Amino acid sequence: MRERVAALRPVPAEAPGPSETSEPSETLSEPETVSEHEPDTVIPVEYEETIEDPDASSSEPAMDETVSPVPPSERELNNFAESSDPSKLQLDAVVSSVYANFPLLEAARFQRNVANGEILSAEGAFDTKFKSSTENLPLGYYENYRQALLLTQPLYGGAEVYGGYRLGRGQFQPWYLERQTNEGGEFKTGVQVPLARNRNIDERRAQLWKATYARQRTEPEIQSQLIDFVRDGSIVYWDWVAAGKKQLVARRLLELAVDRNEGIVARVEAGDLDPPDADDNQRIIVSREAKVIDAGRKVRQSAVKLSLFYRDDLGRPVIPPEQWTPDFPAPTEIREDQLFSDITLALSRRPEIQTIDILRREIDVDYASAQNEFRPQVDALVFGSQDVGAPTSIKRDKSPFDLEAGIYADVPLQRRKARGKMSSIEAKVSQIIAKRQMVENKVTAEVQSAHVGLTAAWARVAKARESLRLARKMARIELQKFNAGSSDLLSVNLREQQAAEAAETEIDALLEYFQSKAIYRAALAEDNDFRF
Repeated sequence: MRERVAALRPVPAEAPGPSETSEPSETLSEPETVSEHEPDTVIPVEYEETIEDPDASSSEPAMDETVSPVPPSERELNNFAESSDPSKLQLDAVVSSVYANFPLLEAARFQRNVANGEILSAEGAFDTKFKSSTENLPLGYYENYRQALLLTQPLYGGAEVYGGYRLGRGQFQPWYLERQTNEGGEFKTGVQVPLARNRNIDERRAQLWKATYARQRTEPEIQSQLIDFVRDGSIVYWDWVAAGKKQLVARRLLELAVDRNEGIVARVEAGDLDPPDADDNQRIIVSREAKVIDAGRKVRQSAVKLSLFYRDDLGRPVIPPEQWTPDFPAPTEIREDQLFSDITLALSRRPEIQTIDILRREIDVDYASAQNEFRPQVDALVFGSQDVGAPTSIKRDKSPFDLEAGIYADVPLQRRKARGKMSSIEAKVSQIIAKRQMVENKVTAEVQSAHVGLTAAWARVAKARESLRLARKMARIELQKFNAGSSDLLSVNLREQQAAEAAETEIDALLEYFQSKAIYRAALAEDNDFRF
């Protein structure tokens, strides 16, 4: 009969073991935990003698050992206590895989390159510019040839310096004699300095500052996606662990029916039981075989989902075999007085708030630009020129060094453009302030909700384990009565089923606890792209 049970065990597909893909990460320090004994989790303790389980090595810890109210530190919210068995797939390995090889996270990281490109483009406004020209009049009464080269360099403070060389040869109109130079040409240099508008900020600096803030904004945006990916991967991971444990429940339940089948047949042949009891036990076996098949389906489906987050070094999805399924770690209670400090911590870490703060600084740049439009444009210009070579005029009027200075003003009287910009930006600032307040309220509510969920899940684990203990006790009593001939197979099957359901309830409670812990980890924004 055991061959029939063995035939139902799915053969895992070939997959690289942890040593071939990625070892469980040791970056996160794990608190020491007590490994749970699988038979105790899924079947009545009295039935363990009828099941040959080579993997069983320890008994399930008592409730006061596994759920002792030792408050976790801040870092423990990020560290899931897990089995140290290297042959099992640990959550750290999945989280590390998300950090290293999750495609959507890699796509998000490329946003840094996009932002760096925008900064480089904005810096282009300060590039040195080279200009040249050639103007020639080869035919006509005034034949002349003019060549010019010019370099201009915008400065970060708003000024602009320039220097150039020009050469004018030939006959020039009397009203264009300034175009003529000495035989060696003319060298010229100067500087233009803003005195009012564009002194503290101008369009070039505003675009560069905004591009820099946009680059800073990519980090909380990447962190926000990373938090979601780690949370989703953790939830899928615990679904896979729970599915593996429920599959073990179904197999153990089937083994109970298979193991007692020969004894029932012998008792029927001896006249101790009615013949329908053998058929009824066979029906139980077939029914439980169907449940094993369904449980195996759920395990494989959850493993496929997990492979989206768990990948090898080349980024290829790895479907973990069922042998890699670890035990649930021991849950720990979270302190009630920890909530306030966690809310404060979340408000300082959450990327949504950081994004809004950076957006506010970008708007401040726009506001400063609008204020700049209110100022009159007053520019001072100073330049000097020197001709070289033989003089082209007997007056030698081009040989001395020339120095020229001037001030140019441009003042819009109504200034409606500036007023309109400032009015619009002030409204945007009000929107940002209101939005930030709402995000803070949302973050606070998320932390409170996650805290409530985690606290309730921890309490539910204790109740589920007490229910499992009682179900095991009743199953043991019913089995003793059946062996003594004072009970029937239907009652035994019912008690076994209740014990299995209690075991599944405990698994569901543990699943809810650790998924709540993943949600709490996300609410506190524990994950950051620069952590690894």
